Amino acid sequence: MAAILRSVPRVFRGYQCASVPLSARMFQKRADEKCTLANKVAVVTGSTKGIGFAIARRLAQDGAHVVISSRKQQNVDHAVATLKEEGLSVTGTVCHVGKAEDRQHLVTTALEHSGGVDFLVCVAGVNPIVGSTLGTSEQIWDKILDVNVKSPALLLSQLLPHMEKREGSSVVLVSSLVSYMPMPKLGVYNTSKIALLGLCKSLAVELAPKGIRVNCLTPGIIRTDFGLGEKVEKTMMDILPHMNKIYGLQRLGEPEDCAGIVSFLCSSDASYITGENIVVAGFSPRV
Repeated sequence: MAAILRSVPRVFRGYQCASVPLSARMFQKRADEKCTLANKVAVVTGSTKGIGFAIARRLAQDGAHVVISSRKQQNVDHAVATLKEEGLSVTGTVCHVGKAEDRQHLVTTALEHSGGVDFLVCVAGVNPIVGSTLGTSEQIWDKILDVNVKSPALLLSQLLPHMEKREGSSVVLVSSLVSYMPMPKLGVYNTSKIALLGLCKSLAVELAPKGIRVNCLTPGIIRTDFGLGEKVEKTMMDILPHMNKIYGLQRLGEPEDCAGIVSFLCSSDASYITGENIVVAGFSPRV
C-alpha cells in the first residue's frame, strides 16, 4: 500500500501542486474550448439573414472576427449592430457576389482586420425563377450560375493569396438538399447546387498542397425566408408528412442547425477532413 501511495505523486505530477483550484481550471478549459477560432478571420457571404447569419454568429461566438456581407446596406447594418450588441467581433460590407468590384471590396474589408483571411463560407445564392428547366432563358441561366457557382470560385481566387499564408485555412460551400433530391420547377437552381458538389471536390484536390481544406454543407428543409416561391414552399411543406413517414423527419430545420457544423469544419478538429459533403437535413438522402 505504501508503494502505491508513493507512486501517486508521480502519476499525477503537475496536478498535485497546481496553484489554481480544480473548478477554476475546468472553467478555464471550457472557456478556451469555446474560443476554438480565436484570432481567426472569417468571410461569410449572404450572412445577414437565415443560415448565413446563424453561421456568422456561431463563428464569432467561437472566437473569430467575422466579415458579414449581403446585397443591401440596411441588412448589413442591422446584422452587424445585432452581433456587436452581443459583444461579438464583426464588421460588414455590401457585396453582390456576382459583381467583381463588390467582391474586391469585400476582400479589402476583410484584410483590414489583420491582413489575412482564414475562412471563407459561401452562403449567397439566388433563384429568380420557378418553372421549366428547358424553358428558362439564357439570361436566367447565366444569373443563377454566376451567383451560385462562379462567384464562390472567383471570390476564393481573390482571397487565396491571403489564405494560403495562414495556417489551417478552410472553405465551406453551401449547397442544398436539391443536389440529391431535385425539386420540380427548380431545374436550374437544382443544377447549380449539384455543381457546387463538384466544385468542392475539385477545389479540395487543388488546394490540398496549399494546406487549405474545402468542404460542402448541404442543408435540408430549413426555416428561412429565402423565397423559392409560394408554390414551391407549399410543395415543400406538403412533402414533410411523407418524409416523416419514410425517414422519421420530425420537424423543419432551423438555421442554427447548420451553424455548429460549419464552425467545426473551420476548426482544427476538422484538420483531416476535406472534399466532403455534409448533409444537415434530419435524415440521410444517400447511401
